[in-house]
Amino acid sequence: MPLPTDEKRLAVAGEVIQVFDAVNGGVHAGFRPAHAKGQLVAGTFAPSPEAAELSTAPHFHATSTPVFARFSDFTGIPIIPDNDPNASPRGFAIRFQLGEHKHTDIVTHSADGFPARTAEELVEFLNAVHATTPDSPHPNPVEQFLGSHPKTLAFVQIPKPIPSSFAHESFFGVNAFVLVSATGVKRHIRYRILPAAGSDHLDAAAAAAKGPNFLFEELTSRLAAGPIQMQLWVQLAGEGDILDDATEHWPENRPQLLLGVITLTGLVPNDDPEGKRIIFDPIPRVDGIEPSADPMLESRADVYLLSGRRRRAAAGA
Repeated sequence: MPLPTDEKRLAVAGEVIQVFDAVNGGVHAGFRPAHAKGQLVAGTFAPSPEAAELSTAPHFHATSTPVFARFSDFTGIPIIPDNDPNASPRGFAIRFQLGEHKHTDIVTHSADGFPARTAEELVEFLNAVHATTPDSPHPNPVEQFLGSHPKTLAFVQIPKPIPSSFAHESFFGVNAFVLVSATGVKRHIRYRILPAAGSDHLDAAAAAAKGPNFLFEELTSRLAAGPIQMQLWVQLAGEGDILDDATEHWPENRPQLLLGVITLTGLVPNDDPEGKRIIFDPIPRVDGIEPSADPMLESRADVYLLSGRRRRAAAGA
């Protein structure tokens, strides 16, 4: 995927990366500026009959599609303890391997929402976070920002409990997309990835008693014992729902359909060439799935590509 030629887009993406670096205490060479601590796993995706009715995308019509997926903690600090509250929201990204040099991705996190509608607003928020210190007078920069941005405040206040396992965590797509059927019917959707084993979270005492890498250690032992299954769902937009704003929630009574099951079978070694090079793409770039008009989609793709190229260069990948 080539970099955009729009200088303004590139500048904004660079600002996002720079402010993440600042919040993370500097550049951690070879790692992502957000969700740095993670593990790539491999498996397959099997679609439901409803998936083929909603979209012509190839992985919704194949019997089985190989996938790479990545579980991660938040922040760009690669050694953040799994039981640190700042390690939430967790991330789950999945790549559907559709052929040689052909794929489509879904990027989700464990909070049902997002703190900013645009990349510029995200930069402003993160700058306020970086400018706030324990001895900042009140109202400090973060308090001032949240006081004038109620949707960001709502995201900050979403409960972000620590899961007992990645296999017991739910993940939510940030942006809306458009599924296109064989007859040309278009439906706006948001993805949800739910654990087949059910949700389970730790209280504060139980989380504090865990080791700093307990989620990744548990992931290793769980996969050694058998596969992990995650269900790919979509929430369908209804009349009047806002389709181009990641900070807006759709009502919970909107229909939800199961698109298929992701079966994860094993870890991908950290020195795997594909694992070292992979750059997930928030934009689908496949027939049957279209991006919505959400301005964050292009911005996220630009940030992922710029930071991914920086990571590849540092890792020699």
